[in-house]
Amino acid sequence: MPKHISLISLLVVCSLWNMPQAVHAQALIPHTLQLDAENLERQGLQLAQEAAQLGQFQQFDLALPRARLASQLAPNNDRVWFLLGGLHLQAQDVDAAMAALEKANSLNPENPDIFFALGSANFQQQKYQAAADHYKQGLKLKPDYREGLFDLGNAYYMLGRLPEAIAQYNKSFSQDQKFWPAINNIGLIKYEQGDIESAMKQWRTSVEIDKQAAEPLLALAVAMYNQGDRQQALSMGEAAIRIDQRYANLDFLKENLWGERLLSDTKIFLELPRIQAALQQSDN
Repeated sequence: MPKHISLISLLVVCSLWNMPQAVHAQALIPHTLQLDAENLERQGLQLAQEAAQLGQFQQFDLALPRARLASQLAPNNDRVWFLLGGLHLQAQDVDAAMAALEKANSLNPENPDIFFALGSANFQQQKYQAAADHYKQGLKLKPDYREGLFDLGNAYYMLGRLPEAIAQYNKSFSQDQKFWPAINNIGLIKYEQGDIESAMKQWRTSVEIDKQAAEPLLALAVAMYNQGDRQQALSMGEAAIRIDQRYANLDFLKENLWGERLLSDTKIFLELPRIQAALQQSDN
């Protein structure tokens, strides 16, 4: 953009030196600015499209510079700022994400996806009440959005508002009977409340929906092991690790909202010889 501004300034200077009828030079300047602005915005939108494609492949080092430049070339386009905020959010730069998303929201306060993204940014900063407020604003505009309902449930969960969290998870699941994360998280709550049977019921349903879902499979294995069904539990635990070894990491489980009771039981389960052997095989 500075290059275009300096070029226009040079045209103005030349007109003042060489053209005694300054009114003609003044009449040309707005037309030149308008053409440049349209061209710049087109270039900005093209860069934004490239950034979005790169972001899909997690290539944030290439995507973010393009998105930043796009926001300079098309500063009044809320979709460009929303993209920039989303990329920063995926790259774990939450402060930069918040700034871009708030700019997008100021340009278009009727876009529910911006509210949901702001909720996610606040959630990552452990500002759960602010996250819940943004999710609710998004749901006013998009009330049947399953991910928004699920995210609001997570915010309520972290605020300790467990009945409200379960209600949101159920609403989310009612929008899509294959969306197992919603009922999986009901299982997480039930386990922490000591209602092991209800937790296991939720996780069994989750596994029935998606047999490649490692999270409910491991949670169910841990619960079954503690209930005495140890051989089947160990086989299920081995299968869960083969599907996704990240779930053998307690920090990763905590990030996925596993509570203290389940984490404590899972720690013991992961230290069992058969599970340790399965982990070593996965490493190889």
